[in-house]
Amino acid sequence: MHVHTIIEAGWVMPMAPKGALLTRHSVLIDEGKIVAVVPTEETQGIEAKEIVRLPDHIVLPGFVNAHTHAPMHLLRGMGADLPLMDWLQTKIWPAEGKLMSPEFCYEGSLIAGAEMVESGITCASDHYFFSEDVARGLTEAGIKCSVSGIVIGFPSAMAKNTDEYIQCAEALFERFANDPNVRVTVGPHAPYTVDDDALIKVRDLAHKHNARIHMHVDETQTEIEGSLKQYGVRPLQRLQNLGLLDERFISVHTVCADDAELELLARARASVVHCPCSNLKLASGFSPVAKMMALGINVSMGTDGVASNDKVDLLGETRLAAMLGKAVCQDTTQMKVADMLYSATMGGAKALGWDDRIGSLEKGKDADLIAVDLGNIDALPVFDPASQLLYSAGREDISHVWVNGKIVVKKQQQEGLRPLSRENAQKITKTWQNRI
Repeated sequence: MHVHTIIEAGWVMPMAPKGALLTRHSVLIDEGKIVAVVPTEETQGIEAKEIVRLPDHIVLPGFVNAHTHAPMHLLRGMGADLPLMDWLQTKIWPAEGKLMSPEFCYEGSLIAGAEMVESGITCASDHYFFSEDVARGLTEAGIKCSVSGIVIGFPSAMAKNTDEYIQCAEALFERFANDPNVRVTVGPHAPYTVDDDALIKVRDLAHKHNARIHMHVDETQTEIEGSLKQYGVRPLQRLQNLGLLDERFISVHTVCADDAELELLARARASVVHCPCSNLKLASGFSPVAKMMALGINVSMGTDGVASNDKVDLLGETRLAAMLGKAVCQDTTQMKVADMLYSATMGGAKALGWDDRIGSLEKGKDADLIAVDLGNIDALPVFDPASQLLYSAGREDISHVWVNGKIVVKKQQQEGLRPLSRENAQKITKTWQNRI
């Protein structure tokens, strides 16, 4: 047997099945695909062009950032300490009105993609204007992406009205119909910026292309109150009445959903994207994620844009989500490590309808994976690799990233700059670990 790459790891977390943790296993890669995940001892005799030995690392699927606004990297830091609508109306929308262009979206996305891939994100779902240029920036940075045919109830540099937004979305589907690294969603902005007629056109376009609908929903209590006043129902009930809720619907934020709305999402087999950093910075509230998981709703993780975060660190986002979720429901047994890491990988892949190719380390899937170094001081000693990946490691510990089997990130250790060597740190912690 001959393969291109063998990655020998201390641990492999394949996400299939959820929670599985394999010790001293190897991932075999050839022609950009995963050939097998096997015990390292079984790789003897297999020829490989490249062998990567990572005895102190945990290898897992690349993170899927299920909601972001990549071009907004060029707006990082704008409008701190403002409520959501004030932030949008006084800072973000005016700035976008001045800057919006294909060049703005491309260059912002290129920078965003560079930060994402360094953070172990191998696929991102973007929700913004000039999506062809967004896709160009993200793929040039080395990652896969899903981009949105945006629909919003006011004119922009991209389109003047709903029909023009729909036409742009149609062109986007045609442009990326055969691109293996780019997919397209339909992206109505939010219930308060898209009227019923436009939502019906969104629904029909999504059905035509069997595409996901990617939409901010139930983000603030103000949104709920406005919907009740204008339409007589809460936002998700309105979307249900219009025929938008099904397994292709991606509900972003979903902070203020009540129990009845969660039941709607569960029955529709829709997905939710949880963005805890953005929710906290904008004081939107605390999303009932534990309830969602208990109902079987597919929960994925998103960073939102850096103007409301202000970084694209999905590992850090998932750590925050786990701890915040436990506090919200006052139950330490909720938001389990396996569930959270699954949400950051396979949950995102399922939300995007891309779980046939990414999100887990299985034979035949794309070789999109990352290695996280658990041999550094911030993760030692290693009692529970999965737990310490979530709660101890940071994005700076992500040492290797592969997309389609190609190495796109390889960070070098700089031992000479550290007061305590890696080897001595491991020796000290292992001595005490072995006494337990």
